[in-house]
Amino acid sequence: MVKGEEAFQRFMTKTVPERIRRAAMEALEESADIIVQKMKFLVPEHEGKLRDSIGWTWGELPKGAVLFGTVGGGKDWLHIKIYAGNKKTIVTNKRGVQFQNAKLQEFGTREMKANPYFYPAWRTQKRGAKSRLTRRINKEIKALNNG
Repeated sequence: MVKGEEAFQRFMTKTVPERIRRAAMEALEESADIIVQKMKFLVPEHEGKLRDSIGWTWGELPKGAVLFGTVGGGKDWLHIKIYAGNKKTIVTNKRGVQFQNAKLQEFGTREMKANPYFYPAWRTQKRGAKSRLTRRINKEIKALNNG
């Protein structure tokens, strides 16, 4: 835990005006949409079920999904989860062991080379997501101060 994180979380949940919170949420949702679109573009063509399973949520992950990343603030405040996979993308190997295909495609196995789709998308969009969030929050703060 970072020093002062609890105080920051209290400040963010209790004292930040709703319009700033809404602007931040919209910026995070837009960033998550962009990252998800890029991930879907990078998934191998023959992996349609995996492509369809990629998404984001504010809440709980769908059953069988793998959490690949989060965008946003701390514990409960503005925390988007980006995921891939579901029950339909679970595969079984020769020994009968089940695995989530979302992880196998991203990281590969001994017999299959990796087909990364999350981390390349995340690396190319991370700076833009942070900038988008900062710009939107600053714009709302300026509007509050001038209004």
